[in-house]
Amino acid sequence: MNPPPLSLYIHIPWCVKKCPYCDFNSHESRHKDGEIPESAYVDALIADLELATPKVWGRKIKSVFFGGGTPSLFSAEAIDRILNHVRMLTPLEFDAEITLEANPGTVDAANFVGYKQAGVTRLSLGIQSFNSDYLKALGRIHDSAQAFAAVELAMKTFEQVNCDIMYGLPNQSLEDAMQDAEAAVRLSPTHLSFYHLTLEPNTPFYRTPPSLPDDDTSSDMQISIEALLAENGYEHYETSAFAKKGKQAKHNLNYWQFGDYLGIGAGAHSKLSYHDKITREVRPKHPKAYMEQALQGKAVEREWLIPQDELGFEFMMNALRLIDGVPVALFQQRTGLNIHTLEATIKSAQSKKLLIIEAGNMRPTLLGQRFLNELLELFLP
Repeated sequence: MNPPPLSLYIHIPWCVKKCPYCDFNSHESRHKDGEIPESAYVDALIADLELATPKVWGRKIKSVFFGGGTPSLFSAEAIDRILNHVRMLTPLEFDAEITLEANPGTVDAANFVGYKQAGVTRLSLGIQSFNSDYLKALGRIHDSAQAFAAVELAMKTFEQVNCDIMYGLPNQSLEDAMQDAEAAVRLSPTHLSFYHLTLEPNTPFYRTPPSLPDDDTSSDMQISIEALLAENGYEHYETSAFAKKGKQAKHNLNYWQFGDYLGIGAGAHSKLSYHDKITREVRPKHPKAYMEQALQGKAVEREWLIPQDELGFEFMMNALRLIDGVPVALFQQRTGLNIHTLEATIKSAQSKKLLIIEAGNMRPTLLGQRFLNELLELFLP
């Protein structure tokens, strides 16, 4: 089995404030003097990357993604230092996509220029809404004016800009959801991600649920948003992702096509393929523990083999998020298994009108897109 394309994920775990719906590994900055231990954390990331390099020796990295938390809390100098070590330690493709997530409440024009000079090619903004009332309900630290200003500044600085926007917000009407979508379309970034607000376990919203729109209203929001974006030149290429022509997120596409990724930083996950196995690994979640262990040469907290009987589900869980699906042949290329091992399940999905295979390509039907969880459950081992 030849190794698939490889991406690098770098986790920056701090936020100004933890949002009540967020279940990511993020931590409010409560360091003494209010300062984030930026330099020490970069030291740990570099040590982690040095330890991990032999596992991916000689493999080119096609994309880098700084996720969080709020990576834009880090200075341009810190991002530059990290990327310089990435270039020294790994063969980074000359046209590699390098994305950095930013919070509109931490936007700084000089930092944006610095990020670009460091090598960042794509900025991803956590807008969530352009309406100050909904932003307040979501616990965001920015308001409507900052949301608009952040997008405009990003688009002056970067060729590629993504905006994350949520719908199905507390007490949100269809009209208000569409106002957010229309505002996004007017700004015209290269990429838009629209997510339905979900109540994740171990979050304040889960423990004390806000009043959310009913299922019919949420469905109307989704259908109306998709129609508006299609009318305005955005291709719906993944469950929650829409892009102008040729501007799909290379990093996320690699995940969905069951590519490999090396994850460094607190709580980061990796998936790495070898000639005879596919493994996953995870780093310590808490920043302090991560920094201590990475500097001691023990950055990986746990590593395990993906069992063969779970590979089918793992592949489909990613690939079937893509609206156009994937070539059937990709299954064997990425898993080392023959597609016939899933023959009975595939026939069941086809009989339920959830999956279609034609011209050597496998994709979810429109019904399969709407009921993706039900489609994926068929592939559970």
